[in-house]
Amino acid sequence: MSRPVFLGAKWKHLVLFNYRIDPQILKPHLPCGTELDFYNGETFVSVVAFLFLKTTIGGWCPALFHRDFEEVNLRFYVTRKEGSEIKRGVVFIKEIVPKPLLAWVARKFYAENYVAMPMSSSIREGESYRYTWGTDSLEVTTENRPLIANESSFERWITEHYWGYTKVTESKTTEYEVRHPVWNLYPVRSHKLSADIPKLYGSEFSSTFKAEPVSVFVADGSGVTVHWPKSIG
Repeated sequence: MSRPVFLGAKWKHLVLFNYRIDPQILKPHLPCGTELDFYNGETFVSVVAFLFLKTTIGGWCPALFHRDFEEVNLRFYVTRKEGSEIKRGVVFIKEIVPKPLLAWVARKFYAENYVAMPMSSSIREGESYRYTWGTDSLEVTTENRPLIANESSFERWITEHYWGYTKVTESKTTEYEVRHPVWNLYPVRSHKLSADIPKLYGSEFSSTFKAEPVSVFVADGSGVTVHWPKSIG
């Protein structure tokens, strides 16, 4: 049974840069009770930029809370076995939002590594997408031809991890469920990521981002619900 909804929102105009990564780099970040998820025998990280819109907490929007904002995160992919169920989820290395209050709420309730930076975005749906955070940025142009990826495709594997896991301590993990429908995708014509990777994520990630991304695509997004977390050992 799902836990009650903590947060509701729309996630829109998601831009995903996906890179192969040595699994040894990810193991120090692996939450207790989870294992790395592999696609065709390889592990991946994704830089994901998107708009967080019409945000509510517990069905209510506090006056000081910001409903519409950008987010950029770096994440990798894990599984967790619970009985006969295999849960496929994501772990965030870092999440960036534009307002300190947003970062505080995420750290307080989810123990996620959120930080605040000046951010902006410029979007022409189906044509071009640009996100900036601090002095870093990413941008893509797309074909205005939305499609649904094949169920066995890499793009569906990337977008259909419906659990979040956070490493609180070496022996404590929080788990939460994220629900959303299958997203339409836009094929990318050109792409560029300009970022100071060692400063953002640590020098151990530098070699990963020297290579070209395996895949870059845009998802149109949808309404989402994020459920209250629980602790697991």
